Amino acid sequence: MTKTLHWALATTFLMGAPAMAQTLDLEKEDLTFGFIKLTDMAPLAVAYENGYFEDEGLFVTLEAQANWKVLLDGVIGGQLDGAHMLAGQPLAATIGYGTEAHIITPFSMDLNGNGITVSNEIWDQMKPNVPLMDDGRPQHPISASALAPVVEDYNDRGEPFNMGMVFPVSTHNYEIRYWLAAGGLEPGYYSPQDISGQIGADVLLSVTPPPQMPATMEAGTIYGYAVGEPWNQQAVFKGIGVPVITDYDMWKNNPEKVFGITKEFAEENPNTTIALTKALIRAAIWLDENDNANRPEAVEILARSEYVGADYDVIANSMTGFFEFEKGDVRPAPDFNVFFRYNATYPFYSDAIWYLTQMRRWGQIPEAKSDEWFFETARDVYRPDIYLEAARMLVDEGFANEADFPWDSDGFKAPTPAADIIDGIPYDGRQPNAYLDSLPIGLKGSQTIVGSEIQG
Repeated sequence: MTKTLHWALATTFLMGAPAMAQTLDLEKEDLTFGFIKLTDMAPLAVAYENGYFEDEGLFVTLEAQANWKVLLDGVIGGQLDGAHMLAGQPLAATIGYGTEAHIITPFSMDLNGNGITVSNEIWDQMKPNVPLMDDGRPQHPISASALAPVVEDYNDRGEPFNMGMVFPVSTHNYEIRYWLAAGGLEPGYYSPQDISGQIGADVLLSVTPPPQMPATMEAGTIYGYAVGEPWNQQAVFKGIGVPVITDYDMWKNNPEKVFGITKEFAEENPNTTIALTKALIRAAIWLDENDNANRPEAVEILARSEYVGADYDVIANSMTGFFEFEKGDVRPAPDFNVFFRYNATYPFYSDAIWYLTQMRRWGQIPEAKSDEWFFETARDVYRPDIYLEAARMLVDEGFANEADFPWDSDGFKAPTPAADIIDGIPYDGRQPNAYLDSLPIGLKGSQTIVGSEIQG
């Protein structure tokens, strides 16, 4: 049952100037949130360490989870009140792909933050196919067309070419598939009868938990992987691999993780939901303010064993505005991790729709859906109404600026131009089926997977 939102006003004096804090009448004060050990869980850690949860009257416990499935099951089962999630998880659960449950998100956690890394051996084989700049360094972004001859050689020898991603509905799965397909490689399809995702694949993608990626590649089980930080930079530091592309270079300012809660939790605890969203927005603001001036402090927090637990220097490599490809090839990447600017925290329907198009593209959604179905599903999961209510309170309290929020948005970003995407194909969330039809590789229209064939 939805409760009426109400609050008591109390004056809190900050350094230098008073601010009006609106204390919500919370339905639930003690909360447990889950996360995976990745850099982009930062808003949770910062909201905890900087006291933003406590400012809202919330007593939060943060618990690292073994993998994405355990995390999702914890939220669905109520052991966790909410969690740092793959954006595809609330969408997949709500449409019944995998475990079925109605999950919503009032808060998008970040933009960008991922990369694709290959082993040193594969990189040596790719390099002859990679254009060079005048100074002799590789020209970025690197297309998967440079990998295609390598994969062809493996397949001609009857050797499978294995790469890793973190979960079937992860951004990383869709990003590595996007990159491979943009370079002319088939990343494989799903069907209701075969959920391996390897039907018709040139490159066989399989699941590996993020912190295990470098060791799995070093052991030779996979030849490369798509993952979030710090596990691409870890490969560089260990001298075992080379990141060949960041997701920023694949799709400028692409959406990444979300904060997920059950619809039931939001309906039973509306004030608590707004309070936790307020705390997360404040954390995101802190992470990006003053040109990322707080990032070194954020890296120190994330390096602790209870959070990401990687070396400070490994996390700092990407969090502080740079990214290292080959050892010593450090390049500026000021927007590699974005937590607040560019409306990063607003849960746009068009972001949700992109994920749904990729599920359809690779057969996780096995049959054609109308444009309206995409719109309705996005509205069922992404909740900008909750987000904006939290944002309005923060502005009224003096903790956020009016101009930093898209108050009049209809939930759709402006179309992403061709120049910002590696395959040169623009994306418009208002036209999901037209977008699918524009992609050379992947299901479109009424096509389905029957056995090992595309039909229709």
